[in-house]
Amino acid sequence: MKAAFWVIGAGLAGAGAAGLPWLIGDYYLTVALNLAMWIALAQSWTILSGMAGYISLGHVVFYGLGAYCVVVTWQAVPLFVAIPLGGLVAGIFAAVIGAPVLRVRGPYFVILTFGIAELVKYIVINIEASSGQASRLLFGTPSVTDLYLIMLALAAAATGLAWTVRRSRLGSGLVAIREDEEAAQTFGVPVTRFKVYAFILAAVIPGMAGGTFVLRSTYFETTQVFDPVISFSIVTMAIIGGSDDARGPLLGATFLVVLSELLWSTLPQLYLIVLGTLLVVFVLFLPGGLVGLLGPNRHRLVR
Repeated sequence: MKAAFWVIGAGLAGAGAAGLPWLIGDYYLTVALNLAMWIALAQSWTILSGMAGYISLGHVVFYGLGAYCVVVTWQAVPLFVAIPLGGLVAGIFAAVIGAPVLRVRGPYFVILTFGIAELVKYIVINIEASSGQASRLLFGTPSVTDLYLIMLALAAAATGLAWTVRRSRLGSGLVAIREDEEAAQTFGVPVTRFKVYAFILAAVIPGMAGGTFVLRSTYFETTQVFDPVISFSIVTMAIIGGSDDARGPLLGATFLVVLSELLWSTLPQLYLIVLGTLLVVFVLFLPGGLVGLLGPNRHRLVR
C-alpha cells in the first residue's frame, strides 16, 4: 500500500508540475527548473552513494562533462541529440574510471572523487585556454518553459530509476555491499560489477541535467559547471532527505530549494551557515532524515 501511495502521489505531482508553465510567471518557473534539476541530481547520487554507501564528493564531474559536451556541440547538432550525448559522455567516463576508482573505500573514496572532479575541471580549463577561449556565449537557447519541461522529464526519469533500482536485484546487492562488502561477496554478490553499474547509472542523468541547465544561463564558464559547491549541495540534500530510495532526495531537494529561496531573498549571508548547521544536525540527531522524521517511527527518532 505504501509503495502504491508513493507511486500515485508522484504521478499526480508530475502531472501537476507539467502544467506549471501555463500557471505561474517566469520567476517561479525558474525556481521550479532549479528544483527539478536538484531532484534529478540528488536521485542519481542516491543510486551509488545512498544504496552502496560509497559517498561521492565528485558528482559535479558528470554534470560538468554533460554541460561542456552540449556547449561544444551547440547549434552543430540538434538539442534532442546534444543532451543525450552529454549523458552518454558522462556515462562513458564513469565506465572508464569506475573499476579502479571503486577499489578505494571510505574517506579515501570521498577524497578521490573530489580530486577527479577538480582534475577534469582543470583539464577542461586548459583545453579552453589552448583554443583561446575563457568562456562561451550561447545564442538561440530554448525558452525557460522548454528547459523546464526537459528538466522535469529528467527529474521524473531519475526518480523512477532510483525507485526501480532500489527494488531490483541490483539495489538489494548494493545495500548488501553498503552493510558489509566482504560478506556480500562471500554470499555471491558480484560486488565489482554492481558497483560499476551503479556508478554508470549515477552518471548519466547528471550529464543530461548539466547539459540542459547550462542553456538557461546562456553563458558557459568552466569553473561554474564544475563548481564543488554543486557536489556539496547534492550530498546535503540527500542526507537531509534521508532514506536510500527515491523519497529522501525528493524531500531533501524540495526542502533546501525552498529554504534557499527564502534565505537568498532575505539573509543571503546566512545561507551557507544554515546549510552547514542543518547538515550537522541531521547527521548527528536525525540520521533518518526527513523520511524518518515524517515516518511511523518519528516519535522514537526525536527522542
